[in-house]
Amino acid sequence: MEYTITLPSFDGPLDLLLHLIKQSDINICDISIEEITKQYLDYIEKMEEMNLDIASEYLVMAAELVEMKSRVLLPQKEDEEEEDPKEELINRLLEYQAYKEATATFQELESYRKEVYTKEPSDLLEYQEEKGKIDYGISLEDLLAAFQKFLDSKEFQKPLNTKIASKEYSVGTRCVQIRDILRKKKEVSFEDLFDFVTKEYVVVTFLAILSMSKKQEISIEQTKNFDNIIIRETGGEK
Repeated sequence: MEYTITLPSFDGPLDLLLHLIKQSDINICDISIEEITKQYLDYIEKMEEMNLDIASEYLVMAAELVEMKSRVLLPQKEDEEEEDPKEELINRLLEYQAYKEATATFQELESYRKEVYTKEPSDLLEYQEEKGKIDYGISLEDLLAAFQKFLDSKEFQKPLNTKIASKEYSVGTRCVQIRDILRKKKEVSFEDLFDFVTKEYVVVTFLAILSMSKKQEISIEQTKNFDNIIIRETGGEK
């Protein structure tokens, strides 16, 4: 009976060294150059016995480890200042481990991103309710500005002595009156609807215009800035 032994695959010699350190259950900073070299060479020998192709980089690392081991074992002269081979190997392993962990994080993000589907933004303007719009092409601010302009002009024109009889007005009644005017004239200037200049009448007329515009009974249009505002009947809700 034949047995097939499968060795784990590694991304390079440093990856193999980290695997061996993990198997030994020791901290990277506590590695022994002699021990890790022995484990590494044993692993390479096992791969050769299994007739596996060994990449040249693994053999280069084997040579480096043997050279580090010899530097550790050979006595060092007092006037020689060489970098500690153990510290050099530890720094390389820690740097590689940091890159490996970062790569794993990016792979997780990539897997997550593959589950996210996007689309081009759609134009939703046709579904958006126009806020602040009274009707076709004129805003509430424009209408208020025209109303204020009308009030200012009437303030200068009012006579020195006026006597006004008190009279009650309602928005509903004023709406009926405006409908009658539009039925006869088809369109009327905004200012022409304020044929009486009393506080109550002006306010009720303005509220009636807003109410009829909201119900789309009338359209409020202005050809260009500062031009006369024209009100037309649309035949909408009453």
